[in-house]
Amino acid sequence: MPKRPLQVDDILRIVSVSDPSWRPKFDEVLFTYKKVGEKFASETHLFAVSLKGESKQWTSGDSKNWSGRWNPEGCQLAFLSNRSKPGTQIHLLSADGGEAAQITKLPEGSIGEWKWSPDGKWIAFAFRETHSDFTEDAADQRKTDGRSAPPKVTEKAHYRLDGDGFFMEQRHKVYVLEIATSEVKCIFDQCPLGWFSLDWSPDSQKIALTATTAKNPWIDPIGDEIFICDLAGNWSIIPGLPKGEKGTVRWSPDGKQIAYLGNDDPNDHRAVQNTRLFVCPVEGGSSRCVTDHLDHDLATPTLSDTAESPSPFLEWMPDSKSIAAQWAWHGQSQVGFINLEAGTFSGQTTGNHVLTLGSLRRDGLVACLHSSPTEFPEITVVNIETNEVQRLTALNQELADEVQFIAPEETYLEAADGYPVHLWTIRPAEPISNPNPTLLEIHGGPQCQYGWTFFFEFQLLAANGYTVVYSNPRGSKGYGMKHVEAIAGHWGGADWADIAAVKNWIKDQPDMDTSRMGIEGGSYGGYMVNWAVGHTTDFKAAITDRCVSNLVSKSLNTDYPYHPGTYWKGAAYQGLKGIEELWRDSPIAYFENVTTPMLIIHSEGDLRCHIEQGEQVFTALQELGVPCRFVRYPPSTSHGMSRGGPPDLRMHRLQEILDWWKRWLL
Repeated sequence: MPKRPLQVDDILRIVSVSDPSWRPKFDEVLFTYKKVGEKFASETHLFAVSLKGESKQWTSGDSKNWSGRWNPEGCQLAFLSNRSKPGTQIHLLSADGGEAAQITKLPEGSIGEWKWSPDGKWIAFAFRETHSDFTEDAADQRKTDGRSAPPKVTEKAHYRLDGDGFFMEQRHKVYVLEIATSEVKCIFDQCPLGWFSLDWSPDSQKIALTATTAKNPWIDPIGDEIFICDLAGNWSIIPGLPKGEKGTVRWSPDGKQIAYLGNDDPNDHRAVQNTRLFVCPVEGGSSRCVTDHLDHDLATPTLSDTAESPSPFLEWMPDSKSIAAQWAWHGQSQVGFINLEAGTFSGQTTGNHVLTLGSLRRDGLVACLHSSPTEFPEITVVNIETNEVQRLTALNQELADEVQFIAPEETYLEAADGYPVHLWTIRPAEPISNPNPTLLEIHGGPQCQYGWTFFFEFQLLAANGYTVVYSNPRGSKGYGMKHVEAIAGHWGGADWADIAAVKNWIKDQPDMDTSRMGIEGGSYGGYMVNWAVGHTTDFKAAITDRCVSNLVSKSLNTDYPYHPGTYWKGAAYQGLKGIEELWRDSPIAYFENVTTPMLIIHSEGDLRCHIEQGEQVFTALQELGVPCRFVRYPPSTSHGMSRGGPPDLRMHRLQEILDWWKRWLL
């Protein structure tokens, strides 16, 4: 039976899997299962799958349950759930069955990273209590009393974060939970940001954690340190470590070393430098960068709209001589072992796919997610030594058997200055015409990559007859540090040269219609769309999504404020000289040249690229008389709405995109 084209409402059928984790002493991988249920509500539960492909559901009901972790014996499952009020609590479920027991009684708030101790007696976790004015109980009481919502008051620049909302001056702190008594104790609260990575010592007596010591994290040089904290709350800093970002901290099995990911540039607030592997003695004195001779970044996300952005991964092998990690390269995402003595890869996977690590077993088998441009992310086990990839789940197989997906074609070309540009093309099974209307997609970041993973929107556009082209211009990760540095502090230069080269390549393809080219992008990709329409009239129409249009205004209204002298040289409060380069690189400065019809998509709850960035584009186009349409999603949505927003609004967005291209390219 022939397969049908992908449709907008197929997004409701996708089963999302994430957070794969081994069950100790069992050939079984635990993971979080998420799908859309009735009335667009998301069902989130814990499932497990064995190496034989046999599956089991561990949680059920109307509550959301996620982030499951087995104790070291594999007999008790701890997980996060909203089944008990207030907020999120840690629950414990016996492998023998029965009801899950709530083992924390935390006030309303947010639980961050958490981890079992090696002896199974403790759980360490980060927790941030909700400000008393903004709890659910406080909101209910105001309704009863007829009072207004309270003002948000702060004296700190870090009081909000996209996707996390407004937390004002509340911060995560580190706590330990004793399993036997359910007693919770705060052991560390010395971080102005409240961002932590943590790991237990092998003897379960201490915790290594990373935290900044900078009093003004947005302004001061990066002041991350590694703290060693005992269960009584006594702590010390590992001495002698270089300045710069530190995260994903891991204590070696022999107890002698600490590994972490980061770099040694204290002014790299925008992650231009490669994220590298460092190792230091627990007692301090020196830190060695293991991968300083490798031009690989160990924390690059590969963008997808069907998978959550992964956290960087780092795990020791039992002999304390090598470490498993993941890295991105030319659109791929691979996993392998890094030999600490030689600083080389002692084994690594290959292939046009994206592997996202979740958990490492003592024998070297890695539980991860596997995806490709024609395969949804599924739970997979990888043998790094043999490069064998065994997919354990096929939760989206019914949809995959029904719908036609199209593999992209890979191309390398040269920009005007001779620089190589990597791109992919998805040609539709049934083109609208010959030559065919073609869409150029630009990714956000810019410090990330497009690649060999599934992208629902691209497949949907191809299913509707469009040719889809996407690339990784300079500024992207996955091509070495010089590729990223090429646009540091100056957007609209080398990146535009690469995108213009792709545009000109499209014009040279006999099966692509020069008169019906569209351009689309989100976040930084929206910036480049805005830049493109101000510098060329080659595009018939454009879509700018959660965009950047004015670097001067954005520098002070984002959840990551710009600090002059680091990535960007100037600031809005420094007068004309301070805004000179920001304004030079602001797309809105060139909008008097725009004649391209544009669809503007933005979320009112976007704290990364404030909606005023989209408002400036819309207002300018209205004054210029250029056809435009402004779609504003409600404050309950955020910058990442296209990936993790409410399903009905994600469908609405996709339909708006299809309608816009149909209106202007057909």
